[in-house]
Formats: sequence, structure tokens, C-alpha cells
Amino acid sequence: MKKLLTSTLIGALALTLAGCGSNTQEREFEGQELHLYNWGEYMGENLISDFEDQTGATVNVDYFESNEQMYIKVANGESFDVLVPSDYMIERLIKEDLLQPLDKEKLNNLDLLSEDVMGLDYDPENEYSIPYFWGTVGIVYDKNKVSEEDLEKEGYNIFLDTKYKGDIYLYDSERDSFMMALKALGYSMNTTNEQELQEAYEWLVQAVETMEPEIVTDEIIDNMAQGRKALGLIYSGDAAYVMSENEDMGFYMPETGTNIWSDAMVIPKNAENPELAYAFIDYVCTYEASMDNSSYVGYTSPNKEVMDELSGEGGDYEGINAYIPRSGNDNDEVFKYDENTRAIIADLWSRVKVVASNAEYLRILFFLSLELILI
Repeated sequence: MKKLLTSTLIGALALTLAGCGSNTQEREFEGQELHLYNWGEYMGENLISDFEDQTGATVNVDYFESNEQMYIKVANGESFDVLVPSDYMIERLIKEDLLQPLDKEKLNNLDLLSEDVMGLDYDPENEYSIPYFWGTVGIVYDKNKVSEEDLEKEGYNIFLDTKYKGDIYLYDSERDSFMMALKALGYSMNTTNEQELQEAYEWLVQAVETMEPEIVTDEIIDNMAQGRKALGLIYSGDAAYVMSENEDMGFYMPETGTNIWSDAMVIPKNAENPELAYAFIDYVCTYEASMDNSSYVGYTSPNKEVMDELSGEGGDYEGINAYIPRSGNDNDEVFKYDENTRAIIADLWSRVKVVASNAEYLRILFFLSLELILI
């Protein structure tokens, strides 16, 4: 009996070891490397480690702070296997023939993605890109300081309402700031009309000269979560986090329209490991990876099941309207790439910031002079 038991244990151990060996062999990309170029703080806690465990590959991640920073490296020939640019930049990369058309036969999880984020104008057939996150831009506001009536009546023009002077944040983004100004004036955010762009510039100048705004980037997230200002321009995913941290905060998208944005995964033409890139893109589309990504980062997942679960009863973002991008408003748009317009807006925004800096300098001089008089 003892001998039989020993033989049985040895046999079981052999099967276990054989099973371990076969699992290792099943890892198709064992020892290979994936070079990923993504935004900072834009991945779930386990996204990379789980993919490495499943595939046997090693993922090397570089981070960029802007689409333009990413573009310079790609245009100069630096090789990456997967990029995660924004909509308008994907359109530019397509036009400049820097991306590979995707072989959909190698992607098995596309049916898990919401139709609302597929087929957007920058890549209408998703021939080059697969959605990673998506969202909108709107106004985050303190419900104790700002009435919804004011928001509905004024829309983006609330940023010119002197009732909120010194109590607003503007976002340091030329695209989104001009989107706000153009929509406030009733124009398309994709206008190429230089007169309309000039009017938007003057609108922004009025805002920085009369409203004493703080022009910020990611600082708005923690600052609004702590209720430091009445309102500010913000990305929807950041607003979702703010609202989850502070129940006094709300999110409003003016009826005049907003930016429906999408960041998506693409494979550059000079990718060194495109097969592994396909495996990574397909993995990110799965429920498990999408849930890890969206629950951790706070931006809206393109995976429909994850989107419904996180926004539904008992979900992390239940009752938080910023989590689900708006649909059905004909004034909402996706950014289109136009090099001439981009250059004009970049120049005008730099001028707006100079005006803002000068206005702040004059305010400081005024208060210093006042103190001297009082002394």
C-alpha cells in the first residue's frame, strides 16, 4: 500500500511538472519585448504585469506628456510597437503614412467594444486604431457656489461672469481652451475661419483680463476635489474622480457642444514586434484588462460591459454623469487635424498666456502699491 501510494505521488508530481512545462511552452511570446509609448498615469495597476504573465513577454514603457512630444519621436524614426495617441494626432499620423493598417483577423475582442466609440471621424473604419479610453470636456463646479440655472443659461460664458471672478480654473491646453471659446461663440471647434479664431482669441483675452483665472493642468483634479474654486474646465475622467471624492462637485456639458475625444492604440510602420503589438491591443480590449484600466484611472472604458458595470448600481461611478460620455448632441464634435489651424491656435494661445501673465503682474503691483500706501 505504501509502495502504491509512493508510486501514485511520484506519478502525480511528474504530471504536475509536465503541466508546468506545457504552460511555459504555451506562452507564445516568451522572452520577447514590447515597446509601449503611453501617457503617464494612464494604466491600471496590473495591466502590464498581467500581460507579461500571460504572454511571457517583457513590456518596456516610455511615457509622453503631450501628443506633440510623442509625434516628434515617431516622426524622427524612433521605434515603438504600440502608441496611444489622441484622435487628431492619429489622423495626422495616418496622413503622414506613419501607421500600419490593422489586420482585424488578429484581433478577437473588438466585439466587446461599444459602438459609440468605434468609427469616429478621425478613423471611420478603425482601419488604424482601436480605442483605449474616451471621454468629453466640460465644466466641473461646486454645487454650493454655482447654480445649474447659471450653467444652463450661460454655458461656457460662465467663465466671463464676474460673479465668479478669481474663483475659476482655465485649462492649459490650446485645443480645449479654443474649443471652449469657439463653442461659447456658437462656432465649430474645427473651424478654419481665421476671423472666428480671432474672435475666440478675444474671448479668451477677456477671460484672463477680467476674471483672474488660474491656468492649470492636472492640479485642477486635487484642487477641485478639495473645493478650492467654484468652477473649471476639465476632462470628464478627471471630473469623475473629483465627484467620487467630493459629493458637492458636479459636471456640466453646455448644450452648445463639446469635444468628444478618444485616445486609441496604433501600431507604427516601423514597429519591431507587430505580432506582440496585436496581442497587447487585443488583451487591453478584454473585460479584465479594461476593468483594471478604467477602475484605476477613472476614464471611460470602450469595453461596454466594463462601462455599464462601473456606471451602474454599485459601480465605482454610480450616479456620476462625468463617467459616461454624452451622446445625441449634434453640437458635439471630434477634433480634426489641420496643420495651418493648429499653428494659428498655438500662436494665439501663447499670446493669451502672455496677457494672463501681464494681468497677474499688474495685480501684484497694485496690491504692493496699496500696502505701501497703508504703511
